[in-house]
Amino acid sequence: MIKHFMTLLLFIAVLHANSLERLHHFYMQNQYEKACQLGLRLFKQYRKNADFLMLYGFSCLKADYIDRLAIPITALRATKTERANASYFAAILLQKKLLYHALLDDVDISNLHLPSTDYVLSKVFDLYSHNRYQKIEDKYYLSTNHDNGLIYVLYIESNGKDQKMVIEERLNGNIIKIHKYW
Repeated sequence: MIKHFMTLLLFIAVLHANSLERLHHFYMQNQYEKACQLGLRLFKQYRKNADFLMLYGFSCLKADYIDRLAIPITALRATKTERANASYFAAILLQKKLLYHALLDDVDISNLHLPSTDYVLSKVFDLYSHNRYQKIEDKYYLSTNHDNGLIYVLYIESNGKDQKMVIEERLNGNIIKIHKYW
């Protein structure tokens, strides 16, 4: 009986290790959506593991699943690195919520000053909140002087009752990436 129990424990340990290895593999292969989805399934088991939470958070961030950052934000608090990553995630999540609110409800956010990050949503938030855009019809065209022809196009996409905030990254007029947020 003990032998079977030990075998079962070893099997469970290997499964857990394999799951974390798969998560790490997906992340390293730039398969962020798969990593985020797997992380969501593994969350209950590893919710107290800071390395897992950071990998899960960055996977979801890179997959544009910004709202999933809320849980790692609250859990990452024990070390300086954890708090820095939680702050990074929180800034981006807040910028998303404020930008969405401004676009849908015509709220002025030009008086807000939040930390800037290297994430595309954060760049667009900074440009928008500093009124550095040109509005043509219902789209905002934003660019910096140092992005070598890269512009961002920000708008709301409506499908029935769902409204998504869309950011297109365009280089020399060609769309290179599209980000959609709820």
